[in-house]
Amino acid sequence: MDDLDATLKRLVLAPVPEALDEIEGRVLARIGRRSPAYRPGIGLAAVTIAALALGMVGGEVTAGARTSGSLAPLAGTSPLAPSNLLAGDR
Repeated sequence: MDDLDATLKRLVLAPVPEALDEIEGRVLARIGRRSPAYRPGIGLAAVTIAALALGMVGGEVTAGARTSGSLAPLAGTSPLAPSNLLAGDR
């Protein structure tokens, strides 16, 4: 633990590098510039339409699925009860 304390103390007492003086301005300038290849309208619309279509198809597929009885382990009519599985009713 002493090594960590000594390292942190050296870090606190070290001068701030000059490269970090105006880093905020440089970062904000780079954020402000947009790549000419960036076109938010076409790509975003295509992804939105694809996600909507996939959701609608997935909703229709699961809407027609038949639900079985209770899957509670202590219920007497559970299709996964050992007596039902061993009897081969299904």
